[in-house]
Amino acid sequence: MKRIATIILNRNLPDETNKLYEHLSKFDADATDIFVVEAGSDADRLSRYTSWHADWPDAMAHGLRYSRGMNFGLSQLWKEGKFEQYDAFFLLTNDTEFQQRQTVAPLMAILDQHPRVGILSPCSERWGERMLLQNQKTKYFWFIHNNAYLLRREFIESICDRDQPNAIDFLFDGNNFRGYGSESELTAKAYANDWAAAITSEIWAGENESHLLNKADLIKTEGYEDNLKLYVEEGLRWMRKKYGFNSHWSMQQYVKSFYDHFFEFHPEYINYKI
Repeated sequence: MKRIATIILNRNLPDETNKLYEHLSKFDADATDIFVVEAGSDADRLSRYTSWHADWPDAMAHGLRYSRGMNFGLSQLWKEGKFEQYDAFFLLTNDTEFQQRQTVAPLMAILDQHPRVGILSPCSERWGERMLLQNQKTKYFWFIHNNAYLLRREFIESICDRDQPNAIDFLFDGNNFRGYGSESELTAKAYANDWAAAITSEIWAGENESHLLNKADLIKTEGYEDNLKLYVEEGLRWMRKKYGFNSHWSMQQYVKSFYDHFFEFHPEYINYKI
């Protein structure tokens, strides 16, 4: 039985989605089942590998973005009784690109080596975090921003909303539509519940931003600059309303307090602290 469910999020970019699906299917077929969420895609822009199509009016008009899209995919697995058969879930946007052939199995091997890691993120060569990983390829962080996460099932089960498995309320807070700050919230929930969040340079992944720069009309979103402005503005409003924080820095300090306490409770992992 395959230990990992990979969920790829698509909106109207079937070629890119198909390419990513086929790469994983070719090099990681023994390690993962792959599911494609169509986040409000047009009927003629669906991936040939579509698993579920979010085709209700709001999704078709506005898309799902990352949080709602991943909630939708995970909740579908939950409703179909497939969730518990996997040990971990690999969440990807269709603009994710890997530098190596095999990706999923090596990441799962790292997760197995770190029993308290609930979130594992491959590093990007463009990140400053890579400088902290020169001598030790996997470390525990209190700040991670990525569109590629490997999440341990037990971690998800410890924080998910079992009563409302849907696009808004399952793992991520779907009320934070564009997702600014959602990675900090997820990391805080991990450390608050005795799970760590790690970045590894054993596997390299990147985000091809040219899709948003050049194909915003196909994705039916704002252009790069407008989207970035709304991403921050809407996220800060969500952050202030939910947590009372007026800056992302305040949110990060909230996460770091849980991070520091984790190592007080687990001094055996102090070598992985940044």
